[in-house]
Amino acid sequence: MEVNHSQLIIAQIQARRTIAWIGRLLDHSLARWACNIAPILVVFNMVLGDEPDFERDVAPLIVQRCLECHSSVDPSGDLDLTNYQSLMRGGDSGLAIESNPDSSLLVKRLVNGEMPPEKNGKPQVLTELELAVFRSWNASGAKWPASRVLDPFERTTAKRAGRDWWAWQPIKRPLLGSLSNGSNAIDQLIQQELTEQQLSLAPPADRRTLLRRVTFDLIGLSPSAEEVAAFEQDVSMDAYEHVVDRLLESKHFGERWARHWLDLVRFAETNGYERDAVKPNAWRYRDWIIEAINSDMPYDQFVTEQLAGDEIPNRSEASVIATGFLRLGTWDDEPNDPSEYQYERLEDMVHTTTTAFLAMTVKCARCHDHKFDAIPQTDYYRIAAAFWGGPVAHRKREWNGGPTLEELGFDVLGWTDLGREPPSLHLLKKGDIHRPMQIVAPGSLSGSADLDRVFASSPPEAKTAHRRLQLAQWIVDKRNPLTARVIVNRLWQHHFGEGLVRTPDNFGFLGNPPTHPVLLDSLATDMMAGDWKLKRIHKLIVMSNVYRQSSTHPEQSEYAEKDAANRFWWRAERRRLDAEQIRDSILQCSGRLEMRLAGPSFMAPISDEALEGLSMKSGAYKASSAAETRRRSIYMFSKRSLAVPMMAVFDSCDTTAPTGQRDVSIVAPQALTLLNNEWVHAESTAMAERVMASAPGVDDRVVSAWKIALARRPTASEKQASIEFVRRFRASLANTTNAEHSSWSAFCHTLINTNEFIYVD
Repeated sequence: MEVNHSQLIIAQIQARRTIAWIGRLLDHSLARWACNIAPILVVFNMVLGDEPDFERDVAPLIVQRCLECHSSVDPSGDLDLTNYQSLMRGGDSGLAIESNPDSSLLVKRLVNGEMPPEKNGKPQVLTELELAVFRSWNASGAKWPASRVLDPFERTTAKRAGRDWWAWQPIKRPLLGSLSNGSNAIDQLIQQELTEQQLSLAPPADRRTLLRRVTFDLIGLSPSAEEVAAFEQDVSMDAYEHVVDRLLESKHFGERWARHWLDLVRFAETNGYERDAVKPNAWRYRDWIIEAINSDMPYDQFVTEQLAGDEIPNRSEASVIATGFLRLGTWDDEPNDPSEYQYERLEDMVHTTTTAFLAMTVKCARCHDHKFDAIPQTDYYRIAAAFWGGPVAHRKREWNGGPTLEELGFDVLGWTDLGREPPSLHLLKKGDIHRPMQIVAPGSLSGSADLDRVFASSPPEAKTAHRRLQLAQWIVDKRNPLTARVIVNRLWQHHFGEGLVRTPDNFGFLGNPPTHPVLLDSLATDMMAGDWKLKRIHKLIVMSNVYRQSSTHPEQSEYAEKDAANRFWWRAERRRLDAEQIRDSILQCSGRLEMRLAGPSFMAPISDEALEGLSMKSGAYKASSAAETRRRSIYMFSKRSLAVPMMAVFDSCDTTAPTGQRDVSIVAPQALTLLNNEWVHAESTAMAERVMASAPGVDDRVVSAWKIALARRPTASEKQASIEFVRRFRASLANTTNAEHSSWSAFCHTLINTNEFIYVD
């Protein structure tokens, strides 16, 4: 019997599938035996004349190998391979399929390696198996099920995510019941994975370490020595829970967690670019965020008001302030090409919105289908259409591209549209504004559940198009699987240092899958079931044994070999304080931290050397009064063209793009800053004055300094070393008038420079 190469390959494919089926039925040893009968199965399949199955064999190959170029709104060579009719119609080069495979242009291009084209300089040549499938399918009549349309995003491949990607799947309800009865479900789900990996939790952290950790996490400040002592002495079962409740109810809770959100929405109070003009009243958006978090505003409302606070039924000044979210990006008041700049601003809107709320890199689909995720180019414009005619309106607007006060209705930095009928938005071929294609209506991302019905016409009485409100309603719809997962992951990340998804701004193909998907869905489900309130999720997390464990483990060396990245959460992570926490903690030590909430921002002192970089030096920056500059860092004025050097060296956030996770570096300039910065020296001197006033004797002053800086008493050896330091330093300055004061200032400065001050265990 004469058998050609294609038939042989196809027979081998069928044989391997049969073997795999046998392997599922038999144990491993019998499956190995089954491989020995492969030649018999090959002949068997050839005799039967089996041909490729379209769904099983052909469709996956076309999707993976062809549709990146030959689909969408602008197929390469005008050859669309998503459906039978367009396949048979062919493209610019002629018919793609002939009855004889050797005459078919499609097969020829594949065989000679012309298709698929090179990618990043690497050939994408098909394997013999893949070529055989195409030949055999062509030879058997290129059968294609009626009405079957292939989607390049329908399934996940080795190169990109499809609509079956984990993040697009509906949220699964927790297997262990509601979490509302306590944190046991968190611990059980973590413990299940630990047990499977033959790992265990670290011992509980000591009470001082735990109090310091949870206080910094929840309000961004250090507990006092008195608070530590009281907690250590409180032996009641609910002592820790009382601490957590107190911190969650503190007004400083909002100040701490607002900082995380401001990073995410690229908050700054100036426009950027050369003139870097001030955005009037931008600070009111920051204060709105703080108050929303303190009041435990439901997260669905929190999202809706920022996107469409001007369009909600109960519109108010506060809800319009929330739309400052749309105004926070950079603004070029004199762009080289105003028409092109409209689309750059539109991209900023799409990118910030989809990153902050959905953790999807939708902006990558502005010019073409997303290369890695199930986001066609049309999806970008569906989201963008919600903002078109708003932040990128064609008419001249006041206030750096925003509405006039009369249009807005309030003297705030907010947004509203200019009528019910915004101009149509065209999809742009390759993102080129001079190559408009079809009109794209507002809609949801196509990878999610079909919720486009929320994008209906605006109510008859509406003054705006309501497109942003409809977008917000889709984002917070409980059937949208992204929103709840993304926000609970962000909470977990800021409490543990890493998220359950360790790429918090990217739930797509290039991101990391969740370490504990059931736990992620459990938290998301519980958050939505609890009216989208977030404080209860904070409490569930920090009350868990996982959160309360030590940062060191008795089996640390062995465990680190198995799980160096701590993906199974077998210990707590030691973390460096961020820039704001370091500055606020130093002010706490000096006793000069001003705890007043809200109000206009202060301008921190900046050296003349740092100001040299400004293009308009005269009057461009003027520090606030000394009293104002001692407020918490959340209230520091953020000027895009001028970073405060001390904050920048400790990795303060970039203000040009959304940042869900800051870089954390450990570099020499940080140590040099704490050693040499004039402001640090001034606060060390103020701390020394506080210490000297606390007690007359050296011993008591040393204890006082340790309690102020590190919230604990020194050990005997630490106390002795401290006393010796002060005495020697004072002796070295015996002939100066300020020897006593200088020695205590140097000692306080030393404590501020310790690792224990800068890190939280």
